[in-house]
Order: sequence, then structure tokens, then C-alpha cells
Amino acid sequence: MKLNCRNKITVLLVLFAAQLSFSQVKKNESIGTETVNVVKPYSPTISDAFKVKETPSLDDAGNQPKEIIKYSILSVPVASTFTPSKGNAQAVDKSKKERLFNNYATLGVGNYGTLNAELFVTQDLGNNDYLAGMLRHHSSQGGIKDVNLNDEFYDTGLNIGYGQNNRDMSWGVDLGYQNQIYNWYGLPADFGMTLVPGAQEDLIRGINPNHSYNTISVGGNAEFTESVFSKISTRFTHFSDSFSSSENRFYLKPTFKVDVMDQAINTNVIIDHVSGSFEHNYTRDNVEPLKYSLTNFGIEPSFVVHENDWTLELGAGLFYALDSENSGNKFYIYPKVNASYKLVGDLMIFYTGVNGSLNQNSYADFVNENPFLSPTLNMRPSSTQYNVFAGLKGKLANNVSYNLTGSYLNEKDKALFKSNDYTEDFSNQNYAFGNSFGVVYDDVRTFRFYGELKADFSQNVSFGINGTFNSYKIDGLEAWNLPSMKLSSNLDVNITKQWYAGLNVFYVGERKDMQSNLNSGVDPVITTLKSYFDANAHLGYKYNDRLTFFLKLNNIGNQAYQKWLNYPVQGFQVLVGGNYKFDF
Repeated sequence: MKLNCRNKITVLLVLFAAQLSFSQVKKNESIGTETVNVVKPYSPTISDAFKVKETPSLDDAGNQPKEIIKYSILSVPVASTFTPSKGNAQAVDKSKKERLFNNYATLGVGNYGTLNAELFVTQDLGNNDYLAGMLRHHSSQGGIKDVNLNDEFYDTGLNIGYGQNNRDMSWGVDLGYQNQIYNWYGLPADFGMTLVPGAQEDLIRGINPNHSYNTISVGGNAEFTESVFSKISTRFTHFSDSFSSSENRFYLKPTFKVDVMDQAINTNVIIDHVSGSFEHNYTRDNVEPLKYSLTNFGIEPSFVVHENDWTLELGAGLFYALDSENSGNKFYIYPKVNASYKLVGDLMIFYTGVNGSLNQNSYADFVNENPFLSPTLNMRPSSTQYNVFAGLKGKLANNVSYNLTGSYLNEKDKALFKSNDYTEDFSNQNYAFGNSFGVVYDDVRTFRFYGELKADFSQNVSFGINGTFNSYKIDGLEAWNLPSMKLSSNLDVNITKQWYAGLNVFYVGERKDMQSNLNSGVDPVITTLKSYFDANAHLGYKYNDRLTFFLKLNNIGNQAYQKWLNYPVQGFQVLVGGNYKFDF
């Protein structure tokens, strides 16, 4: 039976009053001490469990049903003139891609009657093959101060090439012709002093210093992606002059790779043959023409090992030099060892090595370096016994790189240019008046230091400087015409999108040469050629993608320095012209 709330309160009050009365009765009684021991065995029992109903019964007497609430929105129109614009993606500014042309033509004219012209054309014949050609011409009418002989020169060349670029192989062949005309204008300063004034003038007027060279060449090269051969290059050159000199040179160099015990061995095979003849020696006392026939056979195997920051190349060069005219056959062995170690990543790389090689000399190569040679040379190969070097290279910053190298070279039969002795006889050849050079061979040991610094300050400014310092020890008298120091520097600037400019300066140290006038009876004296400094500058304007105008200034200091003994160069030179690019 359920008790209501009022009856519950009444019962609680009665019990509480009874408790208080009992407490009052016992208040004055004294309580003694007594010890009570209760002994009862522990008998645990398990009480009944009561399962909680999943759905308990509820007393719904006090629950009221929920009222259903309905929501509604009162729409009130609001006048507005705001119209949001449609969003657009922000475009990225792109630099205009420069158009590339397949062909160009250049023409420039300047003082000293200078003409410089080039024409390059190329045409794709299909998807993979092409045909190309180049015509070049550089000439000057002369006019060097205090030069008594004609000093003009011409240099004209024509090259035609054909090639294919395929997936497995790329190859090309070319045919070339070059004609060069120079003058032996470098008479000694005291030339004709042993003659009376009238005879001196007659002798100078009777000299015809003109001579010419002609070159015909044909060559080819091929590169393979999936073959034992990596690449093959070959060339045949016929070189001749206006004094009945003739030279033929054949060069073949295949490169192939062979795997031996999981190691790839790269091997260069070299066949270099040169043969020719000169009609006379310098004193013109020979009966037969001076002939030479030299063939170098070489093989250079090497393999490369990469280990962490180390890279090591080990190899050797084996050469056999065959001299068919003099029966002076020789066998050579050269080292080929190169190593590098990254001390601080790409910031500092240490490298060292020792290399050697047999170098074939040719009349054509000598003329390219010094066109004032007499056609009376003695030909032989030169041997670099070893070149020991060590250096550091790397980056000082992301846009600044450096390279420092020290080396020691031991060269046998190194070719040196030396002025020819002369007489003042009317019967001499036009090159026998102290105005030509010969080639002498000597053993030279060289201590060399080289330093280089390159910097790209931005996309528009680049700078570079380098220097070479040499110390020679030679078995003969001097290292003829070898400078002890060379310095050069260049600066290129893109001023605006249309304007660009550049500056190039170089310095060449003192050289030694020796020449004797045999009519004077004076012993030859070693002459020191003064060092010289030269500065060249250019300025260009890009009128549009096709047409560019340029201005070139050479020898700005207007120095009449001598690159070779008795051969002063042209003074201040100005060349103006344009370059036009086009497509067919």
C-alpha cells in the first residue's frame, strides 16, 4: 500500500522524538569499561540478482503530451542595386618565348678595309635528316703603320653537311673547302742596313710576300645508343700552299665499351696518319723534296669506379709511332689516372691525376696557329710523357664557380716557333728576309698554375676571369715564343630587352725569340718581345626577332704590339654590321 507524503513526514517526526527521549534518560548514567569478545563464523551468502528491464515501466501520471510547434518565415522583399561580378582566375605573366630560326646571315664592315661575312643555312629533309651549309669570309686590306710590305689577308671557307638523328644512331658527314691568303710583311726593324740606301729600297720593292693555303676536308661522325661502339669519328684533310707544299692527313677514332667482370671498360682506338712534302729546305741546298710520313697507332683502355663521394678513373695509353721515311719507330706507354673527391658536396671538389699522350703534328695545324711559317719545316710528333696535376673546383655561391689547378708537364720534342735567320741577298726567296718562322723541337718541363672564376650575377650580367702562369725549364736556350703569363676577362650585360653589350680584355706576358742577320757578321741575340694588353668591346641592338645591329671595337688601346717578332698588329679597329635570321 502506498503512503502519501504527509503520513511519511508524521512517522519520521515520532521516531525522532523517541530517540531524543531515550538520550535524555541515559544522559546521567555512568558508563564503565568492559571487554566483549564476539566470535561468529563467517558464512558468506549469495544474494538474489535483479535483472534490469530493457524497457522500464514508467509512472506516466505526471507526463504531459508534447505540443506540436510549427515554424514559418515571413518573407519581406528588400530593394537592392548590388550585382556581384563573375569571378575570373588571375592570369600569370609569362615571358615571351624567343623565336628560333634555322638560318642567319651576318655582314660587317670596318676600317683597314675589313669585311666580315657569314651565311648559315639548314633545311630539314624529313623527320630525322637534315642538310646544312656555311659560308664564311674575313678579310682586310691592310694598312698597318710603318710596314713596308703588303699586309692584307683573306680567309674564305665553305662547309656542307648532311646528317640523320635516329633512335638508335645519329650520324653526319661534311665536306669543306678553305682558302687563306697572307703576306710575310714582318721585316726586321734594321732590314737593309748593310746595303746602300738605293739598294735597300730596291730590295724591299722586289719582295713579293704573298702566299696562300688551300684546304679540302671530308669527315664524318656517328654515335650509337645500343651498340658495342659508343661513337666513331673520322676525317681526311688535304692541305697545300702556293710553294708546292702538300700534306694529307687521315684520322680515325672509334670508341667502344666492353663489360668485363661487371665492370665497363671504355676503349679509344686511335689511328692518325700524316704525310707530305716540302719542295725545298730553308737553305735550298736539298736535291730531293723533304718528305715525311708519320703514323700513330694507339689504344687507350680505362674504367671508372664510383664510391660515395669518390670518382676514380684508371687506364693507360699504348702508342706505336711509325716513321716510314726515317725508320724511327718507337713504342710509348702513358698513364691515364684521374680521381676526384667531394670534400663539401659541390662547393669544394678535390681532383688530381696524371695523364700522357702522343700528339701528331701537321703543317695545317702549325699554320692555323702561326700563318707566317716558311714552307721548309721538319715534321715529327710530340710526346707528353706525363702531366701531373691537382686542384680544387666548386662553387662559392649558387651563381659563382671557381677552379684552381697546379700541374707539372714533361714534354718531349715539343714544337716551338722561332724566327728564321736571314740574308739580304736579292736571290732569296720571299720568305727568307727575316720575315718568316720555322719550327724547332726541344724537351720542355713546365710548372703551371691556372685559376678561373665565373659568376652569373643575374640573368642579365655574367663575368669571368682566368689566368695561367708558367715556369719553363728547357734543354735548349729558351722556350721560344712561350709566354710566362696569360690573363683574360670578359663581361656580358643585357642592358634592356633590345640592348646588350660586352667587354673582353686579355694580357700576354713576355716571350723570347732570336734572329740573326747573317750578312752583318754579328752573333745572334735573344730578343724579348714586350708583353701586351688588349681590350675589345661590342654593343648590339635587337631591332626585332629577326634583325640585330652590332658595333665592335677591337684593340681599343690602339697598341701596335707584336704577337710575333717583327709582326705588329692593326691598331684601333671599328666594325659595324648586322645579323638577319630567317626561315625558308
